[in-house]
Amino acid sequence: MNTLATKYDPKEVEDKWYKYWMDHHLFRSVPDEREPYTIVIPPPNVTGVLHMGHMLNETIQDILIRHARMEGKNALWVPGTDHASIATEAKVVNRLAQQGIKKTDLSRDEFLKHAWDWTHEHGGIILKQLRKLGASCDWDRTAFTMDEVRSRSVIKVFCDLYNKGLIYRGVRMVNWDPKALTALSDEEVVYKDEHSKLYYLKYRVVEQNDVAKKDEGNILHRDDKGYYAVVATTRPETIMGDTAMCINPNDVKNTWLKGKHVIVPLVGREIPVIEDDYVDIDFGTGCLKVTPAHDPNDHMLGDKYNLESIDIFNDNGTLSEAAGLYVGMDRFDVRRQIEKDLASAGLLEKVEAYDNKVGFSERTNVPIEPKLSMQWFLKMSDLTKPALAAVENGDINFVPKKYINTYRHWMTDTKDWCISRQLWWGHRIPAYFLPKGGYVVAETKEEALKLAQAKDPDVTLDGLRQDEDCLDTWFSSWLWPISLFDGICHPDNPEIKYYYPTSDLVTGPDIIFFWVARMIMAGYEYMGDKPFKNVYFTGIVRDKLGRKMSKSLGNSPDPLELIDRYGADGVRMGMMLAAPAGNDILYDDSLCEQGRNFNNKIWNAFRLVKGWQAADIEQPEHSKIAVQWFQNVLDSTLAEVEDLFSKFRLNEALMAVYRLFWEEFSAWYLEIVKPAYQQPVDRATLEATLRFFDILLRLLHPFMPFITEELWQHITERHDGESIMLAQLPKGGKVDRKLLDEMNEAKEIISGVRSVRLSKNVPNKSALKLLVVGKWTNPFKTVVEKLANLESIGETATKDATAASFMVSTTEYEVPLEGNIDVAQELKKLEAELEYQQGFLKSVEKKLSNEKFVAHAPEAVVNNERKKQADALSKIKTLQESIDALKK
Repeated sequence: MNTLATKYDPKEVEDKWYKYWMDHHLFRSVPDEREPYTIVIPPPNVTGVLHMGHMLNETIQDILIRHARMEGKNALWVPGTDHASIATEAKVVNRLAQQGIKKTDLSRDEFLKHAWDWTHEHGGIILKQLRKLGASCDWDRTAFTMDEVRSRSVIKVFCDLYNKGLIYRGVRMVNWDPKALTALSDEEVVYKDEHSKLYYLKYRVVEQNDVAKKDEGNILHRDDKGYYAVVATTRPETIMGDTAMCINPNDVKNTWLKGKHVIVPLVGREIPVIEDDYVDIDFGTGCLKVTPAHDPNDHMLGDKYNLESIDIFNDNGTLSEAAGLYVGMDRFDVRRQIEKDLASAGLLEKVEAYDNKVGFSERTNVPIEPKLSMQWFLKMSDLTKPALAAVENGDINFVPKKYINTYRHWMTDTKDWCISRQLWWGHRIPAYFLPKGGYVVAETKEEALKLAQAKDPDVTLDGLRQDEDCLDTWFSSWLWPISLFDGICHPDNPEIKYYYPTSDLVTGPDIIFFWVARMIMAGYEYMGDKPFKNVYFTGIVRDKLGRKMSKSLGNSPDPLELIDRYGADGVRMGMMLAAPAGNDILYDDSLCEQGRNFNNKIWNAFRLVKGWQAADIEQPEHSKIAVQWFQNVLDSTLAEVEDLFSKFRLNEALMAVYRLFWEEFSAWYLEIVKPAYQQPVDRATLEATLRFFDILLRLLHPFMPFITEELWQHITERHDGESIMLAQLPKGGKVDRKLLDEMNEAKEIISGVRSVRLSKNVPNKSALKLLVVGKWTNPFKTVVEKLANLESIGETATKDATAASFMVSTTEYEVPLEGNIDVAQELKKLEAELEYQQGFLKSVEKKLSNEKFVAHAPEAVVNNERKKQADALSKIKTLQESIDALKK
């Protein structure tokens, strides 16, 4: 056993013990006879780096896994990363651009080689960073959503769902990302408030000679060139795709337009005026331009009225040849230019400021473009039913419960999931097109050939063309709790049977539908069971001003720098002190400072105890009762912490252990049992104290793994391979509440004597006498004598006018001062206190005299007020007696 350093230095401890844990394979798990406890990591992007959100999430997971390990469970935390199609492909494209290479210049295989090179170069950095935090993952199981097992699982599931009729291919209106050049699901679109413009455009009526007022409420528009309808739009750049104008048949303003045709401004195309109840009479002028290729609602009208659909945008958001005007220009450049051109042509009635919500790509933060596109979809209606029921009936527990409503909102009336992406990095869709038309879906090209030859015997392997698109990244991560144990390809293997369903999932509420809901769907579809028992939703880490952390604000600290400055345990504790489940965390460096200070407190307390010399002497009475008392405090806290862990109130559990160590153990217990300067301690007390320290370190270990391992190894000689993380957490025993109450009373008496010393300027080294007015019944007499430095404790029936007195509950205590008192000053203080107590009593009695309060308030509340009344009367009586005695 090495000598313990004078000061705690995390750098000397953390790497040493993490290597020890790894060398002895202490994070490893294999199926055995024990109860399993399993967590699967929410896979971070393969090329990502550690940020504060990761720090919070992974700290919580590590606390849970270490706690379960110490409960004797077979604890497994499976790490892994996500291939992140859009984000990773964007980074690879950017790097190629820096080298003067365009993606379009490369074949798919050439591009994928660059993507794999990037992944191997930058991938896994975040997992290495997690080791600095103390993450106790079974690293031998590290998975990647595009490794062989996971890829095989994804392709197998696609084929299975296709064969079940749940996956289909069709042209649908999708959310198109013009920067990433791919379709997005509805859940990947974030709507933001925008300050836009509302453009009022003139659509001239074709039948100029047949215009007449039909109803009293008609509003006709006319200028020197004739009659026109006015259409209000926020997107004038899409008029090249207009194929109809729609009015509400019940809109009296516009009945004069029924049966007419109008001309699209600038374009010159004649389009019909159609009628449908869908049109909002109160928006703009009540006339709606219909652009079926570029708006989901317009597309619905186009289908209903068999309108032509003109796709005027290229995939990158520039205007296509089909637009006829502004070809090759960016959509937003066109918006600016067309406003000028419409005004010049006399076709712009007016422009108004307008606030609206615009959909942005969650990944690239550019406005999405509604676009008709051939895509692959997964039918959701049947998949959502068991997944919704599982949460609503409590089979899957959400912490906190408030997120059940969020989940229900997402899972009600769910649209089909667009699962195809126009990317190369990802799982390529296993659909193969035949030369003469049609396609087949199969896990391999060889299997596809067999299916294809059933349709066309002349088809060859080379004649099959695989779909160019890849699958949405979430289509792999929704299988994560199953595919990590190869449960898709081998559903009856021993690992999936042992570890599934997993125990707890820790994640953010922002991906409740992206990931949590879809994993639940996959679990019931492929395992017939839930994927996890509990879902713990973390909050968002914000700065102390409540702002979301971001690089642009410069308010997001580097987690590794924090670990370097405060130590991993200090940072872990700092994060958890302010992290109630589901609530946002207001982070400030002072939290980590508090964590570091607690580390130092633990270290110094341990050095104090290890510095005591034991002797075969009798155990003092104050130490004997202190050991008895602290065992009860410990048992009480053990039960409390166990209860808080079961409710996922982890920050409260940490605070309970923090208070136990700082307040009860350090401030009280050690002060009671500490031997006099250069004196030995009895062996029984030392052994009890080290036993307490052992249990305290075990309680702290899930939260602060490094310092607890270091000190636990120093309590006694350990065998190589022993670790605190495998030491069992003891269960709390029966608690003597009466003893705890008596010690709390003793603490108040000690505090009362100390207050007298402070107010009367009596030195701590001067021994005092203490008198109780009445009978002394507290068993902690020797403790009070030691900590209050009393030469004796006596009883008295009469008050001493020169004594300083204080109350503990309804009992009065006196400290004789024998002339060392300023009578006038003391009278002034006592009379001020008397006045305060009389005022307080008056307020309590006013409440108790209120019949409604006494009749309707809970009995406990009324009883509490009556206790306040009794205490105040007792204190007033004592104060009055003290005043009378001093005045004699």
